Amino acid sequence: MVNTDIEQMDWNDQRNISIAILDLYEGAENQGMRCIRTIIKNWAADNGFTETVKEFDVRLKNEVPDSSYDVYISTGGPGSPLDSVGSKWEEAYFGWLSQMEDWNNGQHNFPKKHVLFICHSFQLVCRHYNLGFVSPRAKKSFGVHPVHIMEGGENEPIFDDLKNPFYAVDSREFQVTKPNFERIREMGGQILALEKLRTHVLYERALMAIRINEYFVATQFHPEADAEGMSMYLQREDKKQTVIENHGVEKWKSMIEHLKDPNKISYTYDRILPNFLNLAVGSLVEA
Repeated sequence: MVNTDIEQMDWNDQRNISIAILDLYEGAENQGMRCIRTIIKNWAADNGFTETVKEFDVRLKNEVPDSSYDVYISTGGPGSPLDSVGSKWEEAYFGWLSQMEDWNNGQHNFPKKHVLFICHSFQLVCRHYNLGFVSPRAKKSFGVHPVHIMEGGENEPIFDDLKNPFYAVDSREFQVTKPNFERIREMGGQILALEKLRTHVLYERALMAIRINEYFVATQFHPEADAEGMSMYLQREDKKQTVIENHGVEKWKSMIEHLKDPNKISYTYDRILPNFLNLAVGSLVEA
C-alpha cells in the first residue's frame, strides 16, 4: 500500500526535509527505531532544518512510501532474509525499490533519491540485486566489533571522519559473502567494508557495507546504535541473561566496556547516519 501524504516541497525556500523510514522490525522490540528518530531530530536541529518524518510498517501492513520524500532509510529487522521470498510485503518492498530506481534513472528527475539500507535491509537488497551470497552464519554475531574499511570505501562520504577500523554494533544470524564483483561493477557499486579479521577460523569475511550505486548505500552493521541506549538495554536482567547464556559472561562484560569507550560506538553513531543525511541534503541543494 503506497502512501501519498507528502507533496513535493520547494526545499530551498522551506528548509524542510521529508524522510521516509521503512520499518522492517515486524513489531519486534528494538532500539533501532528510537535511535534513528533521535539522530534525525538532532541532525535537523543542529543544521537548521525542520523535518517531516513518516514511518511505514512494511512487514505487518505492506506499507511503502511513494517517491515524494527527500530521503529514505530502510531498517533492520528479525528473522531470515531468505524466508520472505514471494511474500506480499516483499513484493511491495521491491516494487518501492524499483520506483526509486526509475526516479533516479530519469534524466529530468531531480533531486535524486538517496536510500540507506541497514542490516536486514542490507541482506534483502544484496539478494535482490545478486550482489553476493546470502546465507546463515555458523554462529550468531552479536556485540561491538571492528569494521574494516576497504580500498573502495576510503573516499565514501558516509565514512567521512571515521577511523579504520571503526567500531559498530553487529547483530545478525545471516551474512553476505562471495561478492558478485561483475554485478557490483555493472551497477556502479563498490564494496566499502568487511567484518573483523578472524585468524582462528577459515570462514570467509562477510561484507559489512556496500555502495550499490550513486544513490543507494547499505550497511550490515547498525550505524544508528547509541552507546547509552545499548548499555541500558544490555543491563536489563533479561537481556543480560540472554547474552550470557548464548555468548558467555566475558562477552557481556566486554560489550559493556566497549560501549563506555567514546572512540567506539559513540564515534560511529555521531558520523555515519549524519554523513548520509548530509550527502542527501547536498543533492537537494544541487537540485
